[in-house]
Amino acid sequence: MTKLRYIFLVQGEGRGHMTQAIALNEMLQNAGHEVSAVFIGKSKRREIPSYFQSAFECPVHSLRSPNFITDPENKSIKIGETIFKNAFKGPIFLGELLKIRKAVKAYQPHVIINFYDILGGFYNLLFGKKTKMVAISHQFLANHPDFPFAKGTKWDKRAYLLLNTLTGYGSTKRLCLSFRAYSPFKNLIIVPPLLRSETKRIAPSQGDFIHGYMVNDGYSEEVIRWHNQHPSAPLYFFWDKKNEDKETIIDEHLTFHTLDDQLFLQKMAASKAYVSTAGFESICEAMYLGKPLMMVPVAGHYEQACNAEDAKLSGAGISATTFDLSLLINYLPKHE
Repeated sequence: MTKLRYIFLVQGEGRGHMTQAIALNEMLQNAGHEVSAVFIGKSKRREIPSYFQSAFECPVHSLRSPNFITDPENKSIKIGETIFKNAFKGPIFLGELLKIRKAVKAYQPHVIINFYDILGGFYNLLFGKKTKMVAISHQFLANHPDFPFAKGTKWDKRAYLLLNTLTGYGSTKRLCLSFRAYSPFKNLIIVPPLLRSETKRIAPSQGDFIHGYMVNDGYSEEVIRWHNQHPSAPLYFFWDKKNEDKETIIDEHLTFHTLDDQLFLQKMAASKAYVSTAGFESICEAMYLGKPLMMVPVAGHYEQACNAEDAKLSGAGISATTFDLSLLINYLPKHE
């Protein structure tokens, strides 16, 4: 068997793409291959978790890649401002692309794996397709005719598909991570979620608390507000908040914790239900562990609204516009 070398390019928004990269790294190592270097996009709003860096034996480099701009409360996404501000950072992003090119020349990888960072598409656009690139993401399912788009303007859908085109530009293959089976369509390759081995080994139990995660920490205000009205309901939330203590204890029934991959899974497995902004990976973990869930798409984040629609059709749970946990509690007896 030929030992293959890989370079990973990972979008750093939220924990989903990071978790997928960790899972694939484990799979490749078990198959006798090597990940030579990892590049991950960074943001001023969040820190790259230490567990991500320690998951790889190779060098892990941070990149200044395009990020969403949020409102002052760090809740909703401001699409217009996101496009405008990132457009003026072209020279910065070019410098980061040159770093990737330097690494490609040094390591001579057989394949670059792009976990939905738009810099991957621009890399192919500027430097050609000499090295094979495989793009992996749930987002690419939006190019399938059976994909359930959420309600929105025609521009929401067009912008979503345009982002897929730019991010996947020049990729040899596009692997579409999916909650459920889809029929074959053109060059899309439908594959199951990338779950870490820990997820498959852990034994779920039925606890008395609700487990949660928010990609934008501004939503913590909604959780605290609901908690103040229902102080006896146990809650344990993870957030992606920069410069916070590892554990922020509001009281005996509400705790916020910074990202910790092992503790996150332990709490997921022991909870009675899960609530989250509507990313892809943690929804898959909750479904795998049999946890009913409520999804709260980040305001202005059309991709997450589509995730929620797709997950509901797959039997995951319900969606909402706010962290009103009463909706989840009322739903639990009906969940199948």
